[in-house]
This record gives sequence, structure tokens and C-alpha cells, in this order.
Amino acid sequence: QVQLVESGGGLVQPGGSLRLSCAASRSVFSIRTMGWYRQAPGKQRELVATITSGDSTNYADAVKGRFTISRDNAKSTVYLQMNTLKPEDTAVYYCMAYYFSSTYWGQGTQVTVSS
Repeated sequence: QVQLVESGGGLVQPGGSLRLSCAASRSVFSIRTMGWYRQAPGKQRELVATITSGDSTNYADAVKGRFTISRDNAKSTVYLQMNTLKPEDTAVYYCMAYYFSSTYWGQGTQVTVSS
């Protein structure tokens, strides 16, 4: 099993930046894929970005060039650096881990982009 704890959400003005962190209960190097998803009110959960154990990354078109996913194996943590935030980025952001054919989720962290 994998436990995931997100942090770093909050309120930010349009154009601002935030960095989300996801601390895993086991080495992130051993987890095949980790990622970030988000869910806005009244909408389905959607992919934001993923990173594999081989450091391959994938981004949703809506965040390409603005968000960067990375990981620190020593800290068992995955990050999502979010720049040039827009009001449409407002959502609950969830950390995901795909490990031994099972998917695990964190509890989510709220990101609100508003002036």
C-alpha cells in the first residue's frame, strides 16, 4: 500500500505561483507512476501531470508550459510547480500513485486562483 499526503494549496492571485507537495509512505523511486489530478466543482477529475520511475513526464494541454512535475527520491516526495496560474486552475488537486497494479489517492488540497 501507499499513503499519500498533499500540501501546499491555498489562495493565489491570477498570474501567481504555488508549489504542491505529495509525500509518499514509500520510496517514490519504487512507484511506477505518480501524478497530479484535479477536480473543479461540477466537473470530472482530470489529469494534470504524471511522472514515471524513469522520469518521463506527461502534461495536460491546459497546463503545458506553466506547470512542472518533479520528484525527490530522497524525500519520497513529488512536487507540482504551478506558474502563471489562471482562475480556471481552481480545483482540488489530488496526488496519485500507481503501484503494483493498484491506484492510490491522497486526500486532496484546494487551490483557488482569484483576485
